[in-house]
Amino acid sequence: MSKVKKKRIEQSIIISELDVKFEKIIQFSGWIFLLVLGGFMGGWVILDYILNIIDLNINAMTFTIIIFMATNSAISFGVAAKIKYNRANKKSYFHDWLLGEFLFCMFAIFAVAAYQW
Repeated sequence: MSKVKKKRIEQSIIISELDVKFEKIIQFSGWIFLLVLGGFMGGWVILDYILNIIDLNINAMTFTIIIFMATNSAISFGVAAKIKYNRANKKSYFHDWLLGEFLFCMFAIFAVAAYQW
């Protein structure tokens, strides 16, 4: 074994404009989910705890909305980061993301329906 370290040859990575737009769209969806969650929680705190205008209770539907928005935001940011660092597999990551979102939405809908039933 040689004790001389081999220099890494830096490869120029060409990032297309479409790749950047694709990543930004997924990040935007994450920000939208996070903004909706923040607005919902902020409205809840202001209207219920600070102003005492209305009395909001945590039931199955509000809990599901909170969990749904927070999880979808985290998943969107995670997929955007994964695509940013590995652009070669962006198509498979995107399909996995869509399938995961669909399954998560179906699970949330059926869980609330079963709880309400």
